[in-house]
Amino acid sequence: MSLDYQLVKNWPLDKASQQYTAKDAIIYALGVGAAMENPLAADDLKFVYERKLAVLPTFATLLAGNPGWIGDPRTGINVSQVLHGEQFLTIHRPLPAEGAVYGIEAVDEIYDKGASKGAVMYISRKIYDACNDDLLATTGYAIFMRGNGGFGGTTTGQPAPFPMPEGRTPEVSLDLATRPEQAAIYRLSGDDNPLHIDPAVAIAAGFDRPILHGMCSYGIAGRAILKLRCGSDASRLRKLNVRFASPVFPGETLRTEVWDLEPGKVAFRVKAVERDVIALNNGYAEFVA
Repeated sequence: MSLDYQLVKNWPLDKASQQYTAKDAIIYALGVGAAMENPLAADDLKFVYERKLAVLPTFATLLAGNPGWIGDPRTGINVSQVLHGEQFLTIHRPLPAEGAVYGIEAVDEIYDKGASKGAVMYISRKIYDACNDDLLATTGYAIFMRGNGGFGGTTTGQPAPFPMPEGRTPEVSLDLATRPEQAAIYRLSGDDNPLHIDPAVAIAAGFDRPILHGMCSYGIAGRAILKLRCGSDASRLRKLNVRFASPVFPGETLRTEVWDLEPGKVAFRVKAVERDVIALNNGYAEFVA
């Protein structure tokens, strides 16, 4: 069964509602490595301590989504050949320490790369505060569907990845460690794909051991940008976009390298230090300078 463009493009995505607690926000912060020292520095403590709790902006990517519909057989999407390609986030208002939210999701476009090259689908979600309908965040992602190319869709217009600075060394970088059990902690926030914890599943997928969630690496990159350019003030981050390049293994060190573009705008990438492999690339962030 091939992908049905009109059906998928206009898939009826219901409004998704979610309540989260301070405990949920803290578990997420622990999942992206925000408590790796004792005593904790103040810029990490505030993300894991319920007194005057601050919420990491990247927590918004987990809120009020509709993840299950992609696996519906009617879509024609070959879920065994789907990869998370890019992630986007715009923060409009700081996330409350706890609250009720709802999300409105839409399929923005599907690009046909050809029968031998697959397809790319872009999905966006607006997240609102259920108490007052304030728009809190707009998040989105691109998925690469290796088994769905050649369905007859548009072949042009796909957004290009953010260009990395050429011939420049980064202005600043930061190494953040991950724990061997990092994936086991991160999955408590809802992504329970066995690829990230079950050795047999990882081997079947071509890895010698379970890999870290890409969205965990993304959250760690968000923490690095907060530390390097936002004074660890979550309210200053406005945008965080990235392309996933290579898997990360729990226990590796992630080095976020940052290039200043203009006040309030940076390019960045993330390396797995021990293997000198680029894990996240074409990163772009905006913040209140």
